[in-house]
Amino acid sequence: MKLKKAELKDFLDSKVVEYNNPQFIESDPIQIPHLFSKKEDIEIIGFLTATIAWGNRKSIIINAKRMVTLLDNSPYEFIMQHQEQDLKKLLPFVHRTFNGSDFIQFVTSLKHIYNYHDGLEAVFAKYAEANSLQNSIHQFKKHFFEITHLERSKKHVSDPLKNSAAKRINMFLRWMVRNDNTGVDFGIWKSLSPAQLSCPLDVHSGNVARKLGLLKRKQNDGKALAELDKNLRKLDATDPVKYDFALFGLGVFEGF
Repeated sequence: MKLKKAELKDFLDSKVVEYNNPQFIESDPIQIPHLFSKKEDIEIIGFLTATIAWGNRKSIIINAKRMVTLLDNSPYEFIMQHQEQDLKKLLPFVHRTFNGSDFIQFVTSLKHIYNYHDGLEAVFAKYAEANSLQNSIHQFKKHFFEITHLERSKKHVSDPLKNSAAKRINMFLRWMVRNDNTGVDFGIWKSLSPAQLSCPLDVHSGNVARKLGLLKRKQNDGKALAELDKNLRKLDATDPVKYDFALFGLGVFEGF
């Protein structure tokens, strides 16, 4: 499907309007952070939900709700005030290859991020570049695992500088940074701008992007993400990642 740039923009803009609305939340993992109103709760449970966001969406949502329950429905308070014995109840948790030991590691690492790096937003903002947060993700991962950690848990935080598309963490950043008043993304991180975001690239968005001529590279990796980013910025430099809704919606809901 080869559309001229103006036609492609019109088509995708119409799909953004179609999918970027509160009804999208009902079937999407973003519903989990929407259970909260406090900034720290939203960003912590948002990060944990995004971390397990692969595979079947229903099971992602079920397991993310289980995470909320295990954190006593107060993610920030649990992260900051837990005692060693409180962590034992997290051990039975499992989602795909993310298990209870990983969950405990993430709780411990998050506490470290808030205690020593002024929280999640501060880390990403500190290393942000003018139109990219990929170095921020790389630096965040370094800080996240600079404490004693399980080697196995490191695979659950992607590193774009190792050519990963880092789909889940880019999705999390979209949730935190974008705010277009539609009630889907939160826009609670004011120190960053939507212009710096990258599209969460997965099987669905990748396939649709290729069919629309926005992506030539076959693999969904870091190089593909750079190519897609460049092309989405030509359509809207200030908010390129709004097109995630169009690409994802076309792929998942319309089998485009």
